Amino acid sequence: MAANPVWVALDTPDPARAEALAQTVAPHVGGVKLGLEFFMANGPAGVRRIGELGLPIFLDVKLHDIPNTVAGAIRSLAGLDLALLNVHAGGGLAMMAAARAACPSTTKLVAVTVLTSLDEADLSTTGVFGDPAGQVQRLAALAREAGLDGVVCSAHEVALLKAHWAQGLFVVPGLRPAGAEAGDQKRVMAPADALKAGAGVLVVGRPITAAPDPAAAAAAIAASLAAAAGD
Repeated sequence: MAANPVWVALDTPDPARAEALAQTVAPHVGGVKLGLEFFMANGPAGVRRIGELGLPIFLDVKLHDIPNTVAGAIRSLAGLDLALLNVHAGGGLAMMAAARAACPSTTKLVAVTVLTSLDEADLSTTGVFGDPAGQVQRLAALAREAGLDGVVCSAHEVALLKAHWAQGLFVVPGLRPAGAEAGDQKRVMAPADALKAGAGVLVVGRPITAAPDPAAAAAAIAASLAAAAGD
């Protein structure tokens, strides 16, 4: 992965805005995340356009279907030179194993465990009871068994997972610098604290992209990580 762990989430359907944001924050981030909103509007051509900027790309489409369909979808993405791609761990062991077999060796494949917008009460409405950390552990164990490179989880679960999966790649969204609004995220943490816990990729969206000066916001996060590393 890129030396800089901060990856900016370009969650916009507008390719021109996504490109402008990426160019603005490029000196301060290690990569960009393109999600469903961008991919549904622009498809592979849009991903290639952003890829021409030279930053590593995390395609966040959270694939979740029967094993054959997910494997086929990943093969269809093979020409995009992705640094990171994800599937939903809830698709099960066979689906994740099929995804791993179809994924290029140059692409890190990670599984989404429990969305950072969900808490214990939300999970209970879906029939999953108990602390989210327990479900994250179960799904991370399946992802590891399937041969994936790591998981997407909240920062609150990273240290627990890393204790059992030292080589795992932990991709952490839902990060909020001090003073930032949580928005629709429920299990949040400051970027520096997530990095200390063992996160490998820090996905930051609105605190950077919605800031009056995105470059300054990205630079401030990078500075907070550098300061924390010096503690």
